[in-house]
Amino acid sequence: MIDFLRGRVVHIESEYVVLDVRDVGYRVYTPNPYALGRGDEPVQLFIHHHVREDAIQLFGFATREEQALFRRLLEVSGIGPKVALGVLAGGRPEVVAAAIQHENLGFLTKLPGIGKKTAQRMILDLKGKLGAVDDRWAGAGSVQLALETRPVAADDSNWAAAREALAGLGYRDAELDKAWHAMKHEVTGAESPDVLMKKALQLLFQG
Repeated sequence: MIDFLRGRVVHIESEYVVLDVRDVGYRVYTPNPYALGRGDEPVQLFIHHHVREDAIQLFGFATREEQALFRRLLEVSGIGPKVALGVLAGGRPEVVAAAIQHENLGFLTKLPGIGKKTAQRMILDLKGKLGAVDDRWAGAGSVQLALETRPVAADDSNWAAAREALAGLGYRDAELDKAWHAMKHEVTGAESPDVLMKKALQLLFQG
């Protein structure tokens, strides 16, 4: 069983990256492939090794917390790997955990692939059962949840948070302004910083 992989990102698609680990290319599905970038510096991804009758897939995460939450989401009826990956792409782990704990259906149903019935099952199956996830994320997640579940305007803190994170990756103000100009007409007001960051990264990666 693979626990983690460490190597260079040599190829990026919308759902996965190819990680070169000692001259072996691993296709790893991850919540935000474009955030990893391509370069000489190695990245480390914590792996969920998913085996089914017709496929063997690797899902990778930047932190142990994302890996743990992904695995717990798979225990919910109706949630498969792609939906679980979409959940992590749509919200920070601590925010998703807080939404489950506080039974916030409004936030959960905004996540990709999550309808009302699935959100209710998430709460029923996972509330109070996330163990260390609940303990570690309860405080920070509750605060962030309040920010991420309110409507956002073009100049609101959600884009500001996404922009700050992108600047931390080395993108210049002019590049970020251009990306926002290209995407802002598609923003509905319900997107979390992570979702806005992913949209912007897709545009930045395309140049």
